Amino acid sequence: MEILYLDLYFLVNLLADYLLCLAAARLCGLRLRRKRYLLAALFGALYAVLCTLPGLGLLASPAGILGSGLLLGGIAFRGETRPLRPMLTLLLLAAALGGGLYALTLQSGGRPILSLRLLLSSFFVFYGLLKLLSRFRSRWDGSKKARVRLVLGSREASFPALIDSGNSLRDPATGAGVLIVSPRALRPLFPGSDALLEGLSPVELLEAQGQLPGLTGRLRLIPFRSLNGEGLLPLFRPDALYVDQKKCEDLLVALSPEARGDGFEAIL
Repeated sequence: MEILYLDLYFLVNLLADYLLCLAAARLCGLRLRRKRYLLAALFGALYAVLCTLPGLGLLASPAGILGSGLLLGGIAFRGETRPLRPMLTLLLLAAALGGGLYALTLQSGGRPILSLRLLLSSFFVFYGLLKLLSRFRSRWDGSKKARVRLVLGSREASFPALIDSGNSLRDPATGAGVLIVSPRALRPLFPGSDALLEGLSPVELLEAQGQLPGLTGRLRLIPFRSLNGEGLLPLFRPDALYVDQKKCEDLLVALSPEARGDGFEAIL
């Protein structure tokens, strides 16, 4: 008689689904949204447990598995510019991991593998390999990165930026180009101001600029349009800005949490 411990089964599936979402996001170069991936993983773990309960075997049918996988991917990657790509990547990774675990099961004489240590080891090795693979992704798709150093008053911040030929954002008042930076990258410029930078809307941040040393009177809003919609971005001119040690006089800085991705904190 096979005994299945539902708490262990739930935990294993929770960790597996979370790591798969994380790996898919890294491979696709997305900004990591860990809370959303955790929510998707909770759904996946609950679904896995329900499949084992009497009378709910229909959930484990091929159609049920495919539907749950698409729903899990939708929870994890809703709101992305191209959600279908990471969703399909997630399904492929899940299939690859499932095939690997099935092979281990066959090697063990057909006995189901439910060792938490073995499963966690497999998941983390699998995720580590994918993370290493994602570091070389930019070489394959031709994307380039630059090192940016931003100076404001006596403080400075240094971070990697993705060179995006599709970034056509310009300041409508001066025509200057705009570097879009993740608020997290500017923490060295404004110590202790994380809540202001990352928690306020553009309009609220404009009203609170007096609480950010060095930005008083400098911050304003510019309109932007993207595939996700349109809106406003906070914009300011730093004291100095260097791209790969070359000083850029006519480059302004806009703040957006969407500028953060795998291995970069800004879009140039």
